[in-house]
Amino acid sequence: MPKATQLVVALENRPGELARLCSTLGEAKVNITAILAPEGKKRGKVSLMVEDLAAAREALQGAKIRFSEEEVLEADVDNRPGAFGEMAGKLAKSKINIDYVYVTTSPYGRAKVVMGVRDVAKALRALGE
Repeated sequence: MPKATQLVVALENRPGELARLCSTLGEAKVNITAILAPEGKKRGKVSLMVEDLAAAREALQGAKIRFSEEEVLEADVDNRPGAFGEMAGKLAKSKINIDYVYVTTSPYGRAKVVMGVRDVAKALRALGE
């Protein structure tokens, strides 16, 4: 399970904002591999995992879309009952709280899990990485 960098973009909660963000990346040929866009009243944070971080940075800067970057855990796990529970259990035993998680699944047997934790290095040790 490697550590990875996600992009975080604060967007106004209004029609077209998410489309503009995703279209900007699409026009730059940047593939979004996972996205979290929780509900927000006036503004919300959108978290994105992308295949080409450098190209995404350049595209967002060119479109004047402000963003930040956060270190997260990213893992490909078996897409089966209990797989994430096992991972979360290891972190719990080491007293590591998962601040947020988002997952993409595939019918081909693997799922991508992205987790935000306060201490990525400690979490990696807890997971045996």
